[in-house]
Amino acid sequence: MGELHPKEATPRRKFDSDFKSDAVKLVEIGNRSIKQVANELGISEATLNNWVYNARRAKKANAGEGSVVADEIDRLRKENEQLRMEKEILKRFSAFWIKDTDGN
Repeated sequence: MGELHPKEATPRRKFDSDFKSDAVKLVEIGNRSIKQVANELGISEATLNNWVYNARRAKKANAGEGSVVADEIDRLRKENEQLRMEKEILKRFSAFWIKDTDGN
């Protein structure tokens, strides 16, 4: 029987973030499938699928953070309005108190 040789590994290709984001944009804004774009770019369908999945997940996470920030802004605006009202009430009360203690 012949000697078995291990499959020689092909070197992994590295892609920069610009290439990845451009590839994801081609899928998201185009009318082409992940498979079509992957074939055009000469990358595996699984690789492009991972990039698209990660980009969508990151976008969803960022959108969630935005709503948390918006909620905090709304809360602070309400609190600010409450404090303004309290300040105005205190100003009126102190003006009344000072006027009343002067004997006027």
